[in-house]
Amino acid sequence: MNLSFTLLLTGLGYSAANPFAPKVSRTPTAKGHMNAKLLRAATTLRKLDGDEEQEVDLTGYSMKFEKCQFVKQYDAEEDGGGEDNDTILSTKRFVIFRLCPDASCSSCNYNYGEYLVDMETYLEATLGYKQEVQEEYCETCNECYEWAAEQAENEANGDDAQEEDEDDEDAAMCQNVDTNSCYSECQNIENMEENGYMDASEYAQCQELEYENDDDGVQYYVGAMCASSGSRIKIGIFTDEECSVYDASKDVENYLKNDDGYNMKLSYHLLKQTFAEGECIANCLMENEDENNGDDGEEQEAEVNEMCEELYEAAGKCESSHGFADGIVDYENYDNQVRNEELVCDFISTLQAGHYDQTGEIVVSGGRTTLGGGAATTGGQKFALTFFILGSVGLAGYAAMLHSQLTKGAKADLSNQGGAMA
Repeated sequence: MNLSFTLLLTGLGYSAANPFAPKVSRTPTAKGHMNAKLLRAATTLRKLDGDEEQEVDLTGYSMKFEKCQFVKQYDAEEDGGGEDNDTILSTKRFVIFRLCPDASCSSCNYNYGEYLVDMETYLEATLGYKQEVQEEYCETCNECYEWAAEQAENEANGDDAQEEDEDDEDAAMCQNVDTNSCYSECQNIENMEENGYMDASEYAQCQELEYENDDDGVQYYVGAMCASSGSRIKIGIFTDEECSVYDASKDVENYLKNDDGYNMKLSYHLLKQTFAEGECIANCLMENEDENNGDDGEEQEAEVNEMCEELYEAAGKCESSHGFADGIVDYENYDNQVRNEELVCDFISTLQAGHYDQTGEIVVSGGRTTLGGGAATTGGQKFALTFFILGSVGLAGYAAMLHSQLTKGAKADLSNQGGAMA
């Protein structure tokens, strides 16, 4: 892992504590460059075994979505803080995920790794994988549906002319396929647009929103964003081409129309599979279609799911503190990654602790008040403020009363003393 990634994570840890603190870089634009290349410099960890290098074995793990989070951070002048820009803060998009040893992801309390990756990389990898799975699923469903229909027709006609080998192969493939439910599901996917829906995954990457711009003259953009305290990913409308300024007053479905001008709704059928709650996104062990060991009888080598491999290579890693068996704690010549791991773990903890709101603003004292946006005082803060104001007024009144009593008492004593002397 190169030096730029080291400095990047150092900057992340520092900005999480105080995003308005002065830059620690010796050059004025170093931090902006590093933030712009977030996590791109991460490299694959390899275990040294004698003179051979072996990749980390992820085949025994499954991937689980944890949280999505926007974070507003200070940007260098040429990357966002110049005179032509309205703000010196830029929005970074993160996804936290885990690699769990349990194939069902039901328990992920030990021997797991926790990882941080930018949302664009995460969605590109997971949506690509889920799209392939969906296509294979529907292809198999259609084949089994046709096979079942053909079998029913042959039985009705008393025709068993189909070759036995082919029949056994199709029967084995379709044994656990519920053709009624899968065929209906796949038909809905295929006829999505005819039914008035657009695939939400097509808008996951930030892009210009095409619509009749006749209301306010403002160009809007559409892209993926975090929702429901980071437990979901949805499509939102933004006012900038980086999809960092969210417009909560706009509903994206009000701007979606087909070629005939009819309004369309969004289908999250595919996108929601990338943030499935309480279940695995994918098993990192690639399932081979050919279960045989081959003609030579040799056992096939287990392969890692390409999605897991891509995300593992791109992500910042927090492994040793969670007992990840194959993690960086057991790897030589990766002192750089080991030094950075604590910073990655700290930053992940900051994101999980709810220190940022949905738009990436810093949350003050766990309430709804944020910095950099419209401030809103919480009920607890209002109560505390009222309590201290009334308390201060009461103390001031009590002090005035004591002062009055002491003053009167002093005058009476002087008067008595004066009379005695006369």
